[in-house]
This record gives sequence, structure tokens and C-alpha cells, in this order.
Amino acid sequence: MVKPFVPQLVYFEPKAMDYPLGKTLYKKFSNMDVEIRETTSHNQVRNLPGDNDFQKYRNAKSTLVVGLRKTLKFDTSKPSAEYAIPFATGCMGHCHYCYLQTTMGSKPYIRTYVNTEEIFDAAEEYMKERAPEITRFEASCTSDIVGIDHLTHTLKEAIEYFGRSDHGRLRFVTKFAHVDHLLDADHRGKTRFRFSINDDYVIKFFEPGTSRLHERIEAAAKVAHAGYPLGFIIAPIYLHEGWREGYISMLEKLAETLPAEAKKDLTFELIQHRFTKPAKKVIQKNYPMTKLELDESKRKTKWGRYGIWKYVYTDQEQEEMKQVFVETIKKLFPTASIEYFT
Repeated sequence: MVKPFVPQLVYFEPKAMDYPLGKTLYKKFSNMDVEIRETTSHNQVRNLPGDNDFQKYRNAKSTLVVGLRKTLKFDTSKPSAEYAIPFATGCMGHCHYCYLQTTMGSKPYIRTYVNTEEIFDAAEEYMKERAPEITRFEASCTSDIVGIDHLTHTLKEAIEYFGRSDHGRLRFVTKFAHVDHLLDADHRGKTRFRFSINDDYVIKFFEPGTSRLHERIEAAAKVAHAGYPLGFIIAPIYLHEGWREGYISMLEKLAETLPAEAKKDLTFELIQHRFTKPAKKVIQKNYPMTKLELDESKRKTKWGRYGIWKYVYTDQEQEEMKQVFVETIKKLFPTASIEYFT
């Protein structure tokens, strides 16, 4: 079992101590066996321990920077939600295929933001602009927020904030099973709690540092019993030997474990594996022994939203993949909604 994340090294930006959460976290880490340093800005976090890039990358993944979110203009987050709400950046997981490999670049450390009231105020403005329509906010675009929330409780605060709102809904996704502190949150049905799941092969070889499949499914059952609307992102759907059996078995385990009530309002999001040339370069640098198949000649190209070609599966492979998932989900979860396949 993967233990809840505890950073080895924590940096505090100067103004972080002006906020209650900053003071709370400083006190918490001071009472733990964690090295604390000060930094003028997260951009100044350099000279992380390690003799080479490989070691420095791993040490960065166990480093937390406590600071402020200065940009309060939210990015869009289609197709999942209208906006991405920023509470944290970075992830302690070591998923070989992750797009954060390229977006985080040379700064794979984790950041958490303590100016939560300012972030909520910005969210309020976005909701006012769209009212009376509902505005959905995605809290896990640039991080696995659940992975650090047992330390910060920012997500729990957000769940209760949106529970009180008239026009807001919260969504997030996690690969971690450390959900117990979120089970008593007053969510009022306005937060969709989603788990990223994959078959045992993909989790074993490409998702080190994350909870195992059975742990995620057990955590999902706890979340369902707590009354949260529930969802699952199956991503990346990766074609390996025995993939059909692996994914069907995964969905069968899910159907066996979830309470009947939860199955009435389930969502599924299906995302095939894709990569870009820059991502391939970074992945092979950070995980030189990876088994991840990154052969451009076996893929078709697709123009990405960030102005770069992505390598996705061929049309025939995508159709086969889609058929397997749609048929199995409809059979096991007849009232579930498949939100998209991409």
C-alpha cells in the first residue's frame, strides 16, 4: 500500500506566513521530521539534492513549496468543466506517461497555495458571470489534489464552499486512496468525486507511487457510501498484450464492489494514450527503463490544442477500443453516462 505523501523538504515563500493556512502548515511541518527552508519565490527553488538529473527529479517530486497563487485568472478546462480552479500544482506520483512531465518542465516539485479565500473570491466572480447557469470547476488539472489534501485540507474546504454555493459545482480526480478525511465533508451533492483507474498491467508498469487498483476501488466505495456523486476516468487506455481482458476485469471488479445506489449516477470519461515528441524526450530522460511504447510509426497524428502534433492510436484501434469499453460499461452499469471518448 502506498503511504500518504509526506515531503522530505518544504519551502515557504515569504508571504505564505501572512495566511492562516501558511501558519498552520509551518507549525505542522515543524513538528514532523521534515527539513524546512525559505525561498523568495518558487522560481528560486534550485540546487535540489542529487548527483544527476535522475536523482534531482526524484527529490523534486518529494519537495513541497508553500506559497501564493498570484494569477487568479482561471484556465478553461474542457471537456471536463468550464474552468480549472488552482489549489495546487505538481504531483508526487511517478506516472511515466503523464502530461505534467512536459508542462512542469524542470520544476516537478509540488506547490500548494495558501490564499484560498482569494481563489474562492475569483471563482465567485466566474459563477456570477454565468448565473443562472451552473459553472463547473475542475480542481485537478495540474495536480493530484487528493494526494496532498491530508496535509492541507484545501480540497475539503473547497468541497464545503461549493456545497454552499447556488451555481457552482466542483470536480476532481485522483489516483490515491487516502480519502478518509473527506468522507464527512458537507458536500451536499455538489462535488463529483472521480477516480482515475486503469488495469493492473498499466498501474504496475507505468504508475509507480500511486494507489493500486483494488485500493482505488475500495476508496471509491467509501466515497459512494458518503453520498458523493461518483465518476471514473479510464486513462490512458493503453493497448498492451491482453488489454481487453485486463480492462474488462477492471470494470467487473468495480461493478462487484460499488454499492447499488452509486451505480445510478455514474460518469465515465475515456481517454486513449497519446504522446508528443517533446513528451517522449522528457519521459525517456526521467524514466530511461520505461516499457511505455512510444513508436511514432505505429500511431496516427492529431493536431493538439497547444499547437503541437500528438500521436494517438489508429482509427481501427480506436474503434475497437471504444467498442470494448462502451459495450462493457453499458452491460455492467446500464444507467451510467459515458461523457466522452478522446
